[in-house]
Amino acid sequence: MLRTAEEMITDVRQNMRGGEGEISIKNLFQSGDLQDKTRLVAEVTVPPQGSIGLHPHNEEEEIYYFISGNGEVDDHGQRKPIKAGDAMVTGNGQSHAVYNTGSMPLVFLAVIILY
Repeated sequence: MLRTAEEMITDVRQNMRGGEGEISIKNLFQSGDLQDKTRLVAEVTVPPQGSIGLHPHNEEEEIYYFISGNGEVDDHGQRKPIKAGDAMVTGNGQSHAVYNTGSMPLVFLAVIILY
């Protein structure tokens, strides 16, 4: 199935999960397009000085692949720097957060897979 850029729906969330700023989530596919074990496939944009607050993933895992920009993540309780080309996975009751500490938007691919 091909989904053109014009067909993708973008959600905007203010202060996502207790974070800062306006987070843009471009849903590459809708839930009905995905198999039973995939909950989300999206391009996420965090503005400069914006963040997605600390949150857990239970009964699922989330994979991030950072496309552009730089910042920091809370990776299982440790704050670590990230840049384009880095990737992380969080799941099985672990928590994470994302912080854009740069001057450009931080863009990443997010995939949530259910256990």
